[in-house]
Amino acid sequence: MWTSLLLGLLVLTGASFFIYYRRQRQTLRVTQRRLDDLKTEEHRVFEFLHGLGSAFSDALRPTELHRMIVEGAGRILDAHGGALYLVDRSGGLLIPTFISKGCPPLVAVPPHILQQAIAMPVALDSYLRLHPVPLGDGPDGGANGTDAGDGILRGVWQNKEPLFLPSMAHDPRLASLRDTALRTESAMIAPLLYAGENLGVLALANGPMSTKFTETDFEVFKAITEQSAFALYNAIVYSEANEKKRLDRDLEIARDIQRILLPSTSPEVRGFEVNGLNVPARQVSGDYFDYIRVDDHRLGFVIADVSGKGIPASLIMAMCRSVLRSHAGANTSPADVLRKVNRQLFPDMKEDMFISMAYLILDEDTGELSMARAGHDAPLLYTSATGKIAKVNPPGMALGVDSGSVFDRLTRNYSVHLNKDDCLVLYTDGVTEALDANGGEFGLDRMIQDVQTSAPGGSPAIVKRLTDDLRSFIGTQPQADDITLIVIRKL
Repeated sequence: MWTSLLLGLLVLTGASFFIYYRRQRQTLRVTQRRLDDLKTEEHRVFEFLHGLGSAFSDALRPTELHRMIVEGAGRILDAHGGALYLVDRSGGLLIPTFISKGCPPLVAVPPHILQQAIAMPVALDSYLRLHPVPLGDGPDGGANGTDAGDGILRGVWQNKEPLFLPSMAHDPRLASLRDTALRTESAMIAPLLYAGENLGVLALANGPMSTKFTETDFEVFKAITEQSAFALYNAIVYSEANEKKRLDRDLEIARDIQRILLPSTSPEVRGFEVNGLNVPARQVSGDYFDYIRVDDHRLGFVIADVSGKGIPASLIMAMCRSVLRSHAGANTSPADVLRKVNRQLFPDMKEDMFISMAYLILDEDTGELSMARAGHDAPLLYTSATGKIAKVNPPGMALGVDSGSVFDRLTRNYSVHLNKDDCLVLYTDGVTEALDANGGEFGLDRMIQDVQTSAPGGSPAIVKRLTDDLRSFIGTQPQADDITLIVIRKL
């Protein structure tokens, strides 16, 4: 009897141990599977973060980064699909930049698209990829009459808060999808916030046949969104930096071209000494000066200033140069040249743009100068015998302001006579309106004083004195306007 009892106890103990052993093995297997899952998830997360690091590479295109974010987030969280919407330049739309194939919809879909999608699933994918989400507020929760279903994405962007939707079976915002196999069963959506910028939204969605997202999934998703926003923001910064580099290269080319258009040396003129200078405030200049051969014994001098600065002004300057040169050849009347230039330029000039210009023709045989002025700063005439300076101020209005009737009436030829060692100084307002660190102007009086002091040394001395004084006056301040000078001295 004791033997039977002992045997039974041993059997019972063995069975208990066997059951315990099996349970422990099952627990170990489950633990191992969870550990393997965690390692897999960890690998996917590191792979995702490594991929985002490519956003700092010039070689990664924005479309590749968008795809990487959506597909990487989907792999980590085992989502049916995902979508990335970014704000357009106007700030009025969320544009779908990447939606994974077969992604459950997160916006309302018109019935006719749903009908088409039954036979042709690509119809739904095409609709979702081409359907932006307006960010304005409409009476139905949409904007400009859009469906309220867009409000899920719009609301997350506007509220700047992530949204977890564990079940959307009864969500009124997607009522059109409730009874279809295309409906979204659960979703996670978060705004892409970085450095004070709201870049858009990232969303992951599961359909009816997928596992619903959990709170743990949502925490991981929010971390993914933060890293994605950081990558997108830096991609934008890199893109803008590259665009600036391209623009700088284009401006360098434009500056080189403009240098070709402007005189590189001063002309040799019988009985006269000529010096000219152009110092642009930016890479390219809106000022223009030129020497134009009219005939065998006449030479034209032109100085002009296009309203505005930078590229727009430089383009107008180039157009002005071409038109002027086409009319200056063999025409001995400066006023007639300006009238023809004005008539040709006027139809193409914007209302807020104009060109001031002074055009002179020097007869090398007689030594006489004939001038016409189109609203430009009055040239300064230095008389060597007296040491005094006077303005040469014939009437005239700027080019591009009037179609011709008033301009033609005001524009007349004016004779200028130079005796030995007399100087005529042509300049743009970049000289007189140059600013110092306190906002004070260089001024006409200071310019006149510089000309009087340096004129005995000839035209090179005048140009050098003015440029040195301007450089000292401006100091470390950025140059506010283009500076151009032409000095003509009678020998």
